[in-house]
Amino acid sequence: MIPANSRRLAGVIPAVCTPMRDDGRIDHHLLERQADYLVTAGVDGLFVCGGTGEGAYLTTDEKRSVFVTVAQVAAGRVALCLAAIKSNTPAAIREIESLASLEPDFIVSTTPFYHGADQSVIMSHFREVARAAPAPVIVYNIPSATHNPIRIETLRELMSLDNIAGLKDSSGDFCQFSRLLFACDRDGFACIQGEDYLCGPTLLCGGDGMVTGLGNARIEPYVQMFSAYKAADYQRVKWCQSRINNLYRIVSGAGYGNGNAAIKAVTELSGRGSRWMRQAALTLPDEKISQIVKVMAEYDATAGED
Repeated sequence: MIPANSRRLAGVIPAVCTPMRDDGRIDHHLLERQADYLVTAGVDGLFVCGGTGEGAYLTTDEKRSVFVTVAQVAAGRVALCLAAIKSNTPAAIREIESLASLEPDFIVSTTPFYHGADQSVIMSHFREVARAAPAPVIVYNIPSATHNPIRIETLRELMSLDNIAGLKDSSGDFCQFSRLLFACDRDGFACIQGEDYLCGPTLLCGGDGMVTGLGNARIEPYVQMFSAYKAADYQRVKWCQSRINNLYRIVSGAGYGNGNAAIKAVTELSGRGSRWMRQAALTLPDEKISQIVKVMAEYDATAGED
């Protein structure tokens, strides 16, 4: 379980984009602008080098430099979650140990991937990661990327481990997520939603918060939604979720595998990011970005209704 003296894992935690130059290098100036936008808007934490941050494509040294930049902007105002996305347990532990001096508030780890891993392997992985991590661990369930889902029985067992802060669930399986959410023995274990369509439902069911990649585009409805939740204004929560669903059109209209690229394109259009992906061929062409311009114009035209 999470140590009592650690920051609370809750609220709005955007998964920060990692801006790239056209030559593949990280653009730290734009990273500063994006991180400042998010922190100034009132988020509760930042999720660094996760899926939206293209963490699986970054070297350990690049992750270190990204985290340092984000931490300088955050200046202690929000919780910082640092993802160590590696395909196997020894590599994840080596990276976690290499980044320990950065003193993140939370360490994030996915299941092993590339080869299949049954639930006993997944449980062993998180036991070892939790023992090695210098900060409480966020269990990241994203089977669309790892192809190794974490089952409800394993998640319930993970609740009892020392140094486990909670779950970020990006499976989209709300049946399993809600079963965990309503588990009577989850004291000290945060249930965080990672699917943007399910952020509002998670809060309405008493969840702890959300990690959002889409929020890089417009974080305001997420911050407003969590504030409404804390104020028990549940109609407002539903309204904010409808705004997020509308914003999601930039992802759903971009085509298979282009979600992150669409989000990065919006940050470029907003002057605080770059369209370029680390895997350069994934960068959206002008015709796709023209479609996103139209979606965002329609979205921003109704911003005054928020």
